[in-house]
Amino acid sequence: MSLLSGVSETALMTLNGRAEQADRPDAIIDDPKAIELRDAFTTRFGVDYSKFGRRGQEMALRSLAADRCTIAYLRAHPKATVVALAEGFQTSFWRLDAAVHDPQFRWLSVDLTPVIALRQELLPQSPRITNLAQSALDYSWMDRVDASDGVFITAEGLLMYLQPDEAMDLIRECAKRFPGGRMFFDLPPTMVKKFAPKGIRASKHYRVPPMPFSLSINQLRALVGKVPGLKAVHDVPMPAGRGFAFNTVFPALWHLGPLKPFRGVYALLDFG
Repeated sequence: MSLLSGVSETALMTLNGRAEQADRPDAIIDDPKAIELRDAFTTRFGVDYSKFGRRGQEMALRSLAADRCTIAYLRAHPKATVVALAEGFQTSFWRLDAAVHDPQFRWLSVDLTPVIALRQELLPQSPRITNLAQSALDYSWMDRVDASDGVFITAEGLLMYLQPDEAMDLIRECAKRFPGGRMFFDLPPTMVKKFAPKGIRASKHYRVPPMPFSLSINQLRALVGKVPGLKAVHDVPMPAGRGFAFNTVFPALWHLGPLKPFRGVYALLDFG
């Protein structure tokens, strides 16, 4: 039996990808906590990551993009609350804690009960971290956010697994509740929901769950003025990775105007 199921199980896949990229001599991300956590799952629970297939750079690059946006916000709002929705086994708190001078930000981790239980068992705790065992769609988490010093919301690997109305409602509620805040999330290319309605097969033994929600960066920008409180949508660049393709080709193609309606998205929303 799998340790986790459904969308929650993808947290192990992304952890393994990020740890792989941090554990190489030519690492593209500094994430020792991800390596420790990946190995702890193997030692304690016998997790076999091979079923998830390839361990490409995409997962680490997404985290780098989120980190850069979060750090920029924390420089202006050092005591802000960072809300990590459907955090899975991200280890962002420790990367940011090391990257920010005199870290004072607070952290709210929101995920389903099995994931939060594993985070509490396997990861160190901090008085600045609050864990909430609930769905991101249970908006009562918003009542636990102290927004007086700013709010930055991350939703890595979440919105694409929601139904379109659920994803848009979440964006609307965040925009309404947190003026002056920001939100980072990623989305796959819009063609994924059409050409892989049953999910993408990552290996012979694992299929990524369906991704019913996706919008291009142009479609997201068109929401400004239509979603109350949504002030701006920023197209976050793809960080440079390792090798010619990820260091040069893909980052350059990310900026190519004609491809923007068809590629994936790293989006940063301003609420005002």
